[in-house]
Amino acid sequence: MTLSPQTHHGYQRTPILSLALAAAVAGLAFAPAPAEARIKCVKGFQIVNGSPIATPYCQDNLVAQVAREHGMKVSEVEVRNNPNYKRHVCQFVGRDIRIYQACIDANSVGRRGF
Repeated sequence: MTLSPQTHHGYQRTPILSLALAAAVAGLAFAPAPAEARIKCVKGFQIVNGSPIATPYCQDNLVAQVAREHGMKVSEVEVRNNPNYKRHVCQFVGRDIRIYQACIDANSVGRRGF
């Protein structure tokens, strides 16, 4: 009596295909976890490879955070997506030294004097 390869819906399962499938499943099980894709901001600076870099995204987050500390209800998304709203927030907060750099463009209107 000879053993024939197993069939499934008329197709024969070959040992090589079974080994390849097992190797693929084992590879997925031991694959490294994906890196966290979230942007990390510290005091208005984005941390990239351990170094702080000033980015508009993190600066806008800081503007919203400082405005909330001053009692204004504002979200980071509103500040990022609406330059007029950012100008309003910067005018409300005033000359807080923490967001001075982030609000320079929002507070300037027209040409600057010499």
